[in-house]
Amino acid sequence: MDMMSADELLGQALRYKAYWGDKGGITVSGGEPLLQMDFLLELFTKAKENGVHTVLDTSGNPFSRHEPFFHKFNRLMEVTDLLLLDIKEIDSKKHKILTGCSNENILDMAGYLAEIRKPVWIRHVLVPERNDYDEDLIRLDAFVKSLGNVQRFEVLPYHTLGIFKWQDMRIPYPLQGIEPPTKERVENANRLLHTSEYTGYQNA
Repeated sequence: MDMMSADELLGQALRYKAYWGDKGGITVSGGEPLLQMDFLLELFTKAKENGVHTVLDTSGNPFSRHEPFFHKFNRLMEVTDLLLLDIKEIDSKKHKILTGCSNENILDMAGYLAEIRKPVWIRHVLVPERNDYDEDLIRLDAFVKSLGNVQRFEVLPYHTLGIFKWQDMRIPYPLQGIEPPTKERVENANRLLHTSEYTGYQNA
């Protein structure tokens, strides 16, 4: 893939500004966009100069209150309108089993975004045998309720559509044999997480 500057990338996006209307904008996802902090900061700064709504889609994993990351992150927040944040599991040990790392910095990022009153949408991918436990969903519900800046809270059912990518690379698939959750378990998660109570909306 060819390398592009922030100006080139934004120029491509701005071609569609008339289509967006007043409510549209750009969403940067990944991979993990916070691993490209300098480029992301330049892109979002230029986007805001052009009146573009900016959304950051992140796992939160790179977050740190240590420098130089924290200073750059705060500058990024000044030009970010909305964050889409994944919280895969509230229990740190189970999170490590599911993802290979703890969730401490992810939850710390969620807490910091609440401190600065930055609007957030939270997504929870429901995976049977990994994070579909009532006790953990209840804990996650309490955590999200404590934040005060969450506009939307969504349960995303795990699916197996990406398995072929692992097979093509001949890499063992870590969730081999796990099927998508049933409709009943998805409904249960939505009920325990009270997702219908989060009605705030901003276009992403």
